[in-house]
Amino acid sequence: MRTSTSIPLSWEHYMQCDGSPDPAVPQEINTFMSLWQENKNEDIEFVIEKGNQVLNLIEKLCFLLLDTPPNELMEKVIIQYQESILELQSLLHQKYNEATENLLKKASTYADSDSGNMEVVIKDKNITFCIWGNLKKNPRFKNHMFCDAESGFDLPKTVATSDVAVRILHTHYDHISPLQHIPKLHLKVQAPESKPELTVLYDMKEEKEGEQKGGEDSNFVIEKESDGRKNYQMIYKVFSSLDCILVNSTEDQSGLQNLVVLLLFLMTFSLFFTSPSKLLDAGLETYPYPPESEETEDATYPCIGVTLRLLDSVIFFEEPVVARWDSADKQWRTDCISDIKYKMKEKQISFDMNAFYTITLIQDAHLNMPYQSWELRPNGTDELLFTVVTAFAEVQMQIKGNQCMLSSIIVDGSEQLSHLTGKWTSPIDLTVALKKAGVNIFPSDYSYKYVCVNTKTPLAEVTTYQQMALVASAFAFSWSKWNLASGQDQVVFKVSEYLKTDAVKDEDWSLYMFNGQRAQRLKISETSEAFSEELAENTEFHSTLYHLIKDFASEEAIEKVKKTSCLFIDATYQLLMATRVLTYS
Repeated sequence: MRTSTSIPLSWEHYMQCDGSPDPAVPQEINTFMSLWQENKNEDIEFVIEKGNQVLNLIEKLCFLLLDTPPNELMEKVIIQYQESILELQSLLHQKYNEATENLLKKASTYADSDSGNMEVVIKDKNITFCIWGNLKKNPRFKNHMFCDAESGFDLPKTVATSDVAVRILHTHYDHISPLQHIPKLHLKVQAPESKPELTVLYDMKEEKEGEQKGGEDSNFVIEKESDGRKNYQMIYKVFSSLDCILVNSTEDQSGLQNLVVLLLFLMTFSLFFTSPSKLLDAGLETYPYPPESEETEDATYPCIGVTLRLLDSVIFFEEPVVARWDSADKQWRTDCISDIKYKMKEKQISFDMNAFYTITLIQDAHLNMPYQSWELRPNGTDELLFTVVTAFAEVQMQIKGNQCMLSSIIVDGSEQLSHLTGKWTSPIDLTVALKKAGVNIFPSDYSYKYVCVNTKTPLAEVTTYQQMALVASAFAFSWSKWNLASGQDQVVFKVSEYLKTDAVKDEDWSLYMFNGQRAQRLKISETSEAFSEELAENTEFHSTLYHLIKDFASEEAIEKVKKTSCLFIDATYQLLMATRVLTYS
């Protein structure tokens, strides 16, 4: 059913006729980068505008990596796409530095009438660019707040009297974390005579490399203390551009806890020389703070204070963790950040850091798992409403044809993320958008390690999603408490024919059990006192869920199922597989 997305994307690109390169064609993307590399002396407004085009190209490449079926994604193509992404990211931030240098060369033209210092703030959909130049070098200067960006900083006195500039680059995308590893993975469900299981085929070279590492977990960074104890620092190892793993700081190994988190905010603080002679001779150059010399190695220097406002486009269900990027070890860390103060009602955070870093705000990726309940309900021809209720939010997603959208997300009785609701997109784009907004109801391969999971065999779970998607245009499905009692080999859920628009009544639901090879209707109801596999009266076993439901369905419902679009079935199946409601509820 699933086919490559490269052909429709290429056709869409051809029809746009806007002169932009096809990111999947190496010659076109290389020519695009070379031509822009040659252009110099571009102002910051042009760079930001051109940057939006670059980010669009990166987004298309990421979509190709995520959406192309694994059997069609060759290893050399993965390498080509990822190299293009890295080169585009590098070029874009090189252009930001060149534009910053051009701004600083004419800093006096941007002097603020009140303070006399340089101040520039440019806000765009993908970036907020702030720069402050120390033209007056006032020894009494303490802090500065970019009012338009609602972000600010405190400067140590030694820096406040120097020829320096502070740049804050708040990107609404992650250009720091390593790219997600795309394994050569093929999944298929098999039903051997002995026991249903999932067969996984993967690159054996990667397994051997992993074995040669001696079994040590690469997510841990361990340092020996003077007394011989091992100190587990708090470190974030990145799984993808959205997910990373947290290792909590403890003194003994038994207290070690892992936590997978989401990166929900990215802001880079930079300190540059502004001396005209340095800008002319060496170009843009970073001002080292604290100073790097043998005499000052053990000296203590004042911290840099930071104040920032949380984004309205992101939901923080709890106080986020502040982390900094360690460029040497390619990981997020929480050391060197202190005195964190939260004002969650005002959506404001302040903290101190001992140097100028790229910082992020991080939230537990599994806060909304396991789910409390879920429901899949038809809402018209090739259309349905998918509701997932968690401990913090109620998420409603609508599917129509091969597209889906966020209908609503309710947190504490109020709707959130209005910028995402009502926009039709692909299932993959919707999952990425919700995770970026802090709403993660999409388990990853490693999520079972961090969430209490109702484990089911892949044969039962995956086949059920396929069968549910097949009849979802005329039948409603919902969570059942008996799914917890049915064992690993079988799933239990509620089913009701649904050809109307009002809510399903409790008495209209029936309980069905399926193991991937045998489907049956149960005699018990949701309110029964104990679980039983006894068949409902006047019913029999069937090899598929479709044929079992057909025994009790009206002609109108069966006719509606027969006319269902295969694109709608595929979109429904994708969202069911993305949320995995049968095991994470």
